[in-house]
Amino acid sequence: MRLNLKFLLISLCVTVALITFALWANCGVGQGLVPKWPQHHGDGDNPFEQTEEIDCIINQEYSIGCRKEGEEVYLPFSFLQKYFDVYGSLNVVDGSRRFDWTHSYGKVNYPKGAYDPRGIFMYFENYNVEMRDRVKCISAIDGVPISTQWESQGYFYATQIAQFGLSHYSKNLTEPEPRRKTVEDGDRELAGWIVPKGSSLNRTLDRARPSAGAVLSFSTGKSFDTAVLLPMDHVLDLVLSVDVLLRPNSTLCVTLQNRETQKLYRVYYILVDFLIGVQDENIYYGIGLNSTGVWKHLTRDLFVDLQKGLPQYASTDKRRKMRRTELKVIEVSLLGNGSIDNLTLSTSEHIAHFYDAAEWLIRHQDPSTGGWPIPVRRKLGSGFGELARGWYSAMAQGHAISLLARAYYHSKGDKRYLRAALDGLKLFRIPSYQGGVLATFLGKYAWYEEYPTTPHSFVLNGFIYSLLGLYDLNSTAPANQSNEAAVLFEQGMTSLKKMLLLYDTGSGTSYDLRHFTLGKNMNPNRNRTLY
Repeated sequence: MRLNLKFLLISLCVTVALITFALWANCGVGQGLVPKWPQHHGDGDNPFEQTEEIDCIINQEYSIGCRKEGEEVYLPFSFLQKYFDVYGSLNVVDGSRRFDWTHSYGKVNYPKGAYDPRGIFMYFENYNVEMRDRVKCISAIDGVPISTQWESQGYFYATQIAQFGLSHYSKNLTEPEPRRKTVEDGDRELAGWIVPKGSSLNRTLDRARPSAGAVLSFSTGKSFDTAVLLPMDHVLDLVLSVDVLLRPNSTLCVTLQNRETQKLYRVYYILVDFLIGVQDENIYYGIGLNSTGVWKHLTRDLFVDLQKGLPQYASTDKRRKMRRTELKVIEVSLLGNGSIDNLTLSTSEHIAHFYDAAEWLIRHQDPSTGGWPIPVRRKLGSGFGELARGWYSAMAQGHAISLLARAYYHSKGDKRYLRAALDGLKLFRIPSYQGGVLATFLGKYAWYEEYPTTPHSFVLNGFIYSLLGLYDLNSTAPANQSNEAAVLFEQGMTSLKKMLLLYDTGSGTSYDLRHFTLGKNMNPNRNRTLY
C-alpha cells in the first residue's frame, strides 16, 4: 500500500508538469501571452485580437496613422491634443502608470473655507510668481518682479507685482512661522569676520540711525583679496535680510555652494541701475545709484536670485532646475566702504515681500487717473486694435486694490494704502475709449475690461478679479468711504449674472466674447485655465 501511494503521487506530479508544459508551448505560438494592445472588453470580444494600422481621414482635411483593434479605432493623442486643444500627460500614481486627460492646464483649487477679504487671496498661497519663466528677476532696487511677458527686456507689470504681493501675504497665513538666524547686528550678535591686512572692521554708532544701536562699518581696498569675509556653513535658510549703506565702488557679496556638485556661485549687490548681469557663475544685481551713501533695506531670496541669473536657466527649458535643498551659504563678503546692520538668514520673509509690492503700488500710481499704467504695447488678437503703451487694465486695478486693502488692514490703518485703493476706483467710471476700463455690453451691462480693446473683448477672468478687488475694498474700508466700491461691485455682479452663460461653450468656457464682438465667423476663444 505504501508503494502504491508513492506511485500515485509521482504520477500526479508528472501529469501536472506535462499539462503545464503543453499549455506553455501552445501559448508561445502565435499571439503569445501579452497582446500588442491590451484592452478590457466588456462585450465578449476576443481580448487578444490583433491590431491593424489604418489611415484616418479627418474632415477630409487630414490623414493620420491610426490603429484598429476589433471595432475600436485609436487616434494618436498628439493629434487630439492640437485638434481639440486638450491636455494630457503620463503619470505614475501609487506605483502604476496612467494617462491623465484634462480640458485645461489649470489646476483645480477647491476653497478651504469662506472667502475673507482680509485673509488668503483666492488660492494664491500656491503661487510662486518669482519662479515663473516670464519673470526676468526680482528687482533689487524695488523688491518686485520684472516681467518679460510681452517684451523681453523686462518691465514693471502691475498685475504681476500685485500677484507677487498677494501670494506672499497668503503664504504668510498658511505656512509655519519662518526660522530666522541673526548673523550680525552690531550689538548682541557678533559674527567672526576675517579682516585682511590693510582692511578694517568696526562696530560703531551711526548718527543717522541713533535708535538702531551699533552698526558694522568696513573699509577695504579695491581688489577682492582685501574684502572682509564671514565664512559660513548655512543650509536651507536662504532668504537674506540686511540693512546696508554702500559708498561708491562698494559691494555686498554672498557665496553659495551646490552641496551635490560643490560648484560655487557668487551673487553681488552693487551700486548700479541695471537689473541683472551675469558673468560665468557671478551674478550681479543693481540696488540703484540713488542708494549710494544712504541706508537701504534688502530682502533677497538667494535661491531665486541664483536661479534667475544662471546662464543655463535662460538658454533652455529642459535643464533640471536646481532645488533649494541643494544650496548652502558658505560666505558673506564686504568690499569697499560702508556699513551693514541686522544681517539675517531665514526660511522666508513673506510680509517683507508683501510690503515691497504695496510700496511699489504707492510710488507708481498715476495721481491723475488712480491707475497703474501698463508700459508695453499689447494686441489681444486679430481684429482688435493695438493697445498703446500706458493702457490700463481692470485686472491690474482689481489686484492692486485687493493688495492695498490687505495692507491697510495688516498695517492697522495706514491711510496711505486706503487712499491709494480708493483712488484706484476712478478708472472704473471712465469708458475704455476715454482711457478708462469701463465697457458696456449691448448698451446695458457694465463690464470692467482687462484689455480695453476696440471693439470690446469682455475677458471673463480679468473682470472677475476686478470684482474681487471692489469686494475687498468695500469690506475693508471704513463705512463712510466704501460706498463707491459697493456700487461698482453690485453693478458688476449684475452684469456677471446676466452674461455668464454667454461664456459657456457646452464643453468648456470661452476666454472672452470675441466671437460676438468680431462677428459670426469668429470661433470662440476657448479658455485654457480654470477660474
